[in-house]
Amino acid sequence: MAGYRRVRWNTEEYLRLARSACFICELVAGNPEYPHDIVHQDGEIVVFLSRWPWLLGHVLVAPVRHREQVIGDFPLEEYLRLQRVVHATGIALAQTLPTERLYVLSLGSRQGNRHVHWHLAPLPPGVSYERQELAALSHEQGYLDVPAAVQTELAARLADRLIGLVG
Repeated sequence: MAGYRRVRWNTEEYLRLARSACFICELVAGNPEYPHDIVHQDGEIVVFLSRWPWLLGHVLVAPVRHREQVIGDFPLEEYLRLQRVVHATGIALAQTLPTERLYVLSLGSRQGNRHVHWHLAPLPPGVSYERQELAALSHEQGYLDVPAAVQTELAARLADRLIGLVG
């Protein structure tokens, strides 16, 4: 997909990072062991490109404050503000990359990645049906090896688009 080779998932490294600390809290704190290209950050929400993208443009949206329950930990207005940013990020992705379908989902576990976050992954046009949906997001497929310079440039393009969308 997108002309980048797929890299086999390193389960041990991923589990080490996921279980050693909250990767989103570490990202927000600036810990260099948790590098990601930040697209948008304010006092409440952070948007950043996945370090191990399923698809080109795979973005995560999360509250800055550590929250673990996708709905239960949020007062309604805070949840709606976060969803507005998820929506705006989806628009920015579709305006920046060819997108046949935008996948939006929240993943996490009490055993790792407890900090609530939403994944947005734009499926490019032309992907065969057998490689769409859960197949496109499967760890068995590995992740895209997107060069750091491409990720940085993509983050900047998305950030420019988000300026007018995030209020």
